Amino acid sequence: MRRIRAAASGAVVVSLLAAATACGGGSSTDGGSNESPKTLTYWASNQGPNIEADKKILQPELDKFEKQTGIKVKLEVVPWSDLLTRIMTATTSGQGPDVLNIGNTWSASLQATGALLPWDEKNLAKIGGRDRFVDSALGSTGAEGQDPAAVPLYSMAYALYYNKKMFAEAGVEAPPATWDELVATGRKISKDDKWGLGAEGSNLSNNIHQVFVLGKQHGADFFDAEGKADFTSDGAVKAVKQYVDLMATDKVVAPGNAEYAQNQSLSDFSKGKTAMVLWQAAATTFKAQGMKDEDWGVAPVPVQSGTPGQDTSVNSMVAGINMAVFKNTKNLDGALEFVKFMTSDEEQKHLCSTYGSIPPVKAAQSDPAFDRPELKVLRDTLATSAAALPQVPNESQFETAVGTAVKNLFAQAASGKQPTDADVKAELTKAQQQMAGQ
Repeated sequence: MRRIRAAASGAVVVSLLAAATACGGGSSTDGGSNESPKTLTYWASNQGPNIEADKKILQPELDKFEKQTGIKVKLEVVPWSDLLTRIMTATTSGQGPDVLNIGNTWSASLQATGALLPWDEKNLAKIGGRDRFVDSALGSTGAEGQDPAAVPLYSMAYALYYNKKMFAEAGVEAPPATWDELVATGRKISKDDKWGLGAEGSNLSNNIHQVFVLGKQHGADFFDAEGKADFTSDGAVKAVKQYVDLMATDKVVAPGNAEYAQNQSLSDFSKGKTAMVLWQAAATTFKAQGMKDEDWGVAPVPVQSGTPGQDTSVNSMVAGINMAVFKNTKNLDGALEFVKFMTSDEEQKHLCSTYGSIPPVKAAQSDPAFDRPELKVLRDTLATSAAALPQVPNESQFETAVGTAVKNLFAQAASGKQPTDADVKAELTKAQQQMAGQ
């Protein structure tokens, strides 16, 4: 995900998942058809600093596609805060786009609705075949043992971004490699209305991404081997408490961040209000907000000790955007042609370099555009120390339930309370009961 998602409310997601059938999807009016393909509708996710920037980036490429194929693509860039709800509504109403972007963590949940086109070997062959894509990216396209529900479009991972000037002023010579070092660095900086670290306490998906990684570092996965929710293990409680304590106890995150849900932490970073932020491919946004490349640095996300790797040294979830087709599109041939275009080597090089993401298409990764320091950190993280979020049908409810628990705990921290282990476990217990429908 380029712009970190704010998940839909739990009640909406649960009810829509329960009602969804295989009938949904596809433009129903003013669209093309297999007999005479003229028009496609495309819901793109907000990848750039704002929606208007995405339109400026994407429209020339859509015009290029129309010139090549004669198919006009009607573009709508949907904010992350609305995207999941819009998609789920489309799966039930049958009134949706032909082609759409989805967060890769939603793949199994949306696959379970039956509304998305399965990418079997026949369909994959129409866009060049499975082997064109990086394995880790394909690993976040749906449940294991089933045909993918989408294909990878943009790949990303988390990194630690830091303000070089603020570090120098605080006498910090190098970015922190462990969480203890991050807290120590943050405490040196957190004074005079400046803060060590930015967070998005009301952004449910961002909360999930952070506590999932911390959970891995504490030996917790939030789901057991059978895919059953396991939110209250000792490791899960430690992970959530460690994240919230950055505000509550360590005092390196501003209390106001508890209300952030729309990438305000990036704005604070760009304005020199915070010295560090954990984010996915942020260079485009920093540039749009007036920062020069030399103003900031990038490093791997910290671990508890040692260096990033696998198991308890994981330091990022496998982030990214997938591209899906509604099964009942009125223009299947055109939709497949459009996906082929967007995942072509040329478009992957152009779009991923523009957005600051990593191409999930192998051939495109060799382009020199992806050798700059930021992308090298992201690429190395994806290759060596990232783990995919659980590919389970109720993953989107997981984001909502546990993400809300973390949000509630941040609200407590912002009010001056220091949540205890018991407070954390109580919130996670409520989240697990919500998942079980209690």
